[in-house]
Amino acid sequence: MTVDPRLLPVLEASVPKPGPEFTVVEARARASEVQARIRDAYYRPAPEPAAIDDLEIAVDGATIPLRCYRPRGDAPFPVHLYIHGGAFWLGSIEGSDTACREICVASGALVVSVGYRLAPEHKFPVGAEDCYAALCWVAGHASELGGDPGTISVGGESAGGNLAAVTALMARDRHGPEIELQILSIAVTDLTGSQPSVEKFADGYLLSRAGMRTQRQHYLSDDVDPRQAYVSPLFAPDLRGLPPALVVTMEFDPHRDEAEAYARRLAEAGVTTVQRRYLGQVHGSAMFTRLLPDTGYYEFLADVMHWAYAGQRSRARRACIPAGASVT
Repeated sequence: MTVDPRLLPVLEASVPKPGPEFTVVEARARASEVQARIRDAYYRPAPEPAAIDDLEIAVDGATIPLRCYRPRGDAPFPVHLYIHGGAFWLGSIEGSDTACREICVASGALVVSVGYRLAPEHKFPVGAEDCYAALCWVAGHASELGGDPGTISVGGESAGGNLAAVTALMARDRHGPEIELQILSIAVTDLTGSQPSVEKFADGYLLSRAGMRTQRQHYLSDDVDPRQAYVSPLFAPDLRGLPPALVVTMEFDPHRDEAEAYARRLAEAGVTTVQRRYLGQVHGSAMFTRLLPDTGYYEFLADVMHWAYAGQRSRARRACIPAGASVT
């Protein structure tokens, strides 16, 4: 398979990349400008949820923002905790607004987007702990938001996929809120950078070798082992007992092999796992809904979310049915 020809102008475009002469704040501003241009050029107009509300929650030593997207219809709604990407040091609630609107409208879930603290000002494990704290807060306040506290999923793209996987690990290890589904899309699961696809697609496919190196340098202190589970979920010693997973990869993505390796490990551990590779696509390009309207990325996520939520409701029904009764 070759790269989808509709992507060639994107890959060939000369997009200036922030160099070492820029501060982190300046680099973020420039990256936000590039992201806005990509959104305007390649994303379809975002659908309108019934309501969008901003709030703040307390975490260890700070407050972080959340943005809640309420679908149309009658509450309670399933709840999806969305964690944005951006190499652990870029990205924001505002930058992921289109994705959250798409997921909310397509799935009918109450989407809560997390504004976790970014590296390098806040290195590992701050961002991961913020996401887990948001999960616990959402589980405790879902009813107030119009959500169902018994039907919660987590997910994100790229670094957000990493943080979603880590949040699921933390919830299992700490006996935290039950999660019905983890959506790990184009996820970073191995910060050692040792997977074959990292070298194969390191340059010329939107991501770069230098960018992945900067990601590690910003996110991890020198004394942090990149193979520990909450940094690189691929190296977690035991994946049993984790929630069902949807793992989405792109054929020409440097992070492809590590995400697919994580999917295999989940399945081997007995975790129900759906894994889909988008052929001809690069990191995140299946979300280019204007340029590539036929990928059906958000519709596919919604289908899997509906399946997971229906399974939760089915289990809840069975728990309330007298012995000997039948279920249809």
